[in-house]
Amino acid sequence: MSDVTDAVPERVSIRASFERFPATVKGAFVLRGADRDPHQVRIDAARVREISGRSAAPIGLDPVTLDVAPNLDLFVPFEFGITELTAGWYGLECDVAIDGDPEKVRPPKRFAVPWPRATVRRGSVTVNKNARIENGPRVHVEQVECGGESIRVTYTTTPPEALPVQLAADGSALTVLDSEFDMESGRGRVTAYPVMRTQSTLTIDIRGLPTPIQLDLP
Repeated sequence: MSDVTDAVPERVSIRASFERFPATVKGAFVLRGADRDPHQVRIDAARVREISGRSAAPIGLDPVTLDVAPNLDLFVPFEFGITELTAGWYGLECDVAIDGDPEKVRPPKRFAVPWPRATVRRGSVTVNKNARIENGPRVHVEQVECGGESIRVTYTTTPPEALPVQLAADGSALTVLDSEFDMESGRGRVTAYPVMRTQSTLTIDIRGLPTPIQLDLP
């Protein structure tokens, strides 16, 4: 998964490079000129934000102004504790001004604060269920993989067509982390927040299907 932001690709690329340790995250924002001109970048504040939007916390980065040259990397280091964060997936967000123009940048690289192992449902289910989109492709849901930090649903469409997919467990929506689709093979994969052991039914809602697909989980 790429960690390059697309917020201001025409002038400055801003990405996050970091490592997650048991109690902290250490790394840096990496700024690189994306065109032939130098730019001035001011970073005013930065925070860690839970992907589903439930919470956010500052990471204590002091404001800094940098002159960013073409094709050269500048590093703004950071370190913050994660022991107070609740279980979930998190990304970084920073308030910047590029040549005086304010931007809110969210580099896509993420990290997880794990759920207690005993609370998360695990295992794989071979689904092999077929359905057809009205006036559209045939959908074949292949497999569901329940892991400690995410759930993955793989499917194919014939002929190939990328379709929005929403997931829910016992009626509660699961935050989607990533959606991938290969137009050559027609194979897609959706990755979302994990399913808890207290939840037993997965709903796979693919836009265009007359009814969502319901699945009992292991």
